[in-house]
Amino acid sequence: MLTALVLICSVAQTPDMRDCSRSNAVAVMRVPAEFGNPATCFMHGQAYLAGTAIGQEMAADERVKVICARSETTVGLRIVTDR
Repeated sequence: MLTALVLICSVAQTPDMRDCSRSNAVAVMRVPAEFGNPATCFMHGQAYLAGTAIGQEMAADERVKVICARSETTVGLRIVTDR
């Protein structure tokens, strides 16, 4: 099973989105659900962000990156928000 991690990164700090990671993201969210395939995981990751205050109040220089990882690798993950 897959879990979606939603990263919000500042283009000022990470202009190349390939460099956006949990360690340099402005905010990191773990979607509280598991998914059977990557397409569903990405879609629900985006939808989850859209339904949050963080997603609705993003700055103009912030971009979103959704990472779908095996659920067992995200257990105990520390979630960060610097807002």
